[in-house]
Amino acid sequence: MQAPATLLLCHHGTPGAAAAEALACRIAVPGVTTVVHCLVVPELWGGMQGDDWLNNASTRDAFGSYVENMLENDARRELAAVEARCQERGVGYRSVLRFGEPADVVLAIAAEVGADLVVIGPPRRKGEEGLRSRLELDPLVRGLRCPLLVASRP
Repeated sequence: MQAPATLLLCHHGTPGAAAAEALACRIAVPGVTTVVHCLVVPELWGGMQGDDWLNNASTRDAFGSYVENMLENDARRELAAVEARCQERGVGYRSVLRFGEPADVVLAIAAEVGADLVVIGPPRRKGEEGLRSRLELDPLVRGLRCPLLVASRP
């Protein structure tokens, strides 16, 4: 397999994403490959307003801002950590942070950056901790114009 010039890494901080990052780092060639780190904030967070217990618009808006800031800070920390690890290896790095349906966002970013390869982590096992946002593989496999590589379970 020829070294990819543009490798799209889908990484959001889970153990599966860490496995995808490790795989991407093994594949990436310093001076040749640029890792484009795709971090998607799933649409389900858009409705997180606490309507069931917040009783006025002001409190709801304050809570919405709090959640948004928390998500952004978590994402920025994750992006910075992956960037540092890529820099240690001498691999180029760019990041893309988007809100939306994960498969749709990955397809759009892969097309935008001209990805030669997309690397994702394995699906989370039932019973494992963490957010249950799933990357729907069927639309991803059908829509990608480059190979998709799924990391093995850590």
